[in-house]
Amino acid sequence: MKTDRLLLPPMLLPPLLTIAACTPSKIAYGSVKSAMTDAGLSDANAACMASRMTDRLSLIQLNKLRQLKGEKRSLADYVDAVRRVGDAEALSVTASSAALCATGLAKEKK
Repeated sequence: MKTDRLLLPPMLLPPLLTIAACTPSKIAYGSVKSAMTDAGLSDANAACMASRMTDRLSLIQLNKLRQLKGEKRSLADYVDAVRRVGDAEALSVTASSAALCATGLAKEKK
């Protein structure tokens, strides 16, 4: 009896396992954090919020938020900009992330 199996070279297994372990949200973290700093948030707040937001929002929602650009702004100003995007879930996640990160209550806060 013949079996049709695709055998991979052993050297490809570690990189494939690494890629499989990365969720799309974790891959998006860097670009979301960068977009948030481009939108005027501090590095610390952007890092904390991006970690929470990439775990809670879809890639489509995150892509909408990447469009926000601006001068240095406060967290309140950023939340207001997200409100204008018109996505209630994105607004809820952003507002709660901003509050938790600003107060230091978010476990992601560094």
